[in-house]
Amino acid sequence: MGSADLPMVAVIDIDGVLADVRHRLRHVSERPKDWRAFFDGASEDPLLDEGAETVRRLAEVYDIVYLSGRPERLRGVTERWFRRHGLPTGPLMLRPYDDFRPSSVFKVQALRRLAKERTVVVLVDDDPRVLDEAREAGFDVLPATWMGEHSSLREAQERDGRT
Repeated sequence: MGSADLPMVAVIDIDGVLADVRHRLRHVSERPKDWRAFFDGASEDPLLDEGAETVRRLAEVYDIVYLSGRPERLRGVTERWFRRHGLPTGPLMLRPYDDFRPSSVFKVQALRRLAKERTVVVLVDDDPRVLDEAREAGFDVLPATWMGEHSSLREAQERDGRT
């Protein structure tokens, strides 16, 4: 969405797209969920090669914007993780403090704001609900299916409004 004369961007999710979060899902798979421990493990996430290849190819043609449901407090950890893995640079949009809306609501609102100043050519995300809502809002999407389905992550993203 957006005007053809605006800069074109590809919007990339992080968890489940670039970062393999499977090693930390144990913290949110049962109640009570330990969100602090879940997010504290983010610096140790392995890189998902398919996601890295996807963002690098998109960066050859488009500007990159990273859009994640990670909390704002992880900005430094996330930026260091990007540098360590040699990922393309681009603005990082994170979930504001005390924002626990479902990821589909948070991310589509962020896409709409971004589309006012840029042409959003594609959203790469692993959450089917985010993809459906973005598609419904008129955005093109690329489903990131390379990490597989993880119900704990889906619940965290949608019901608990955390990632």
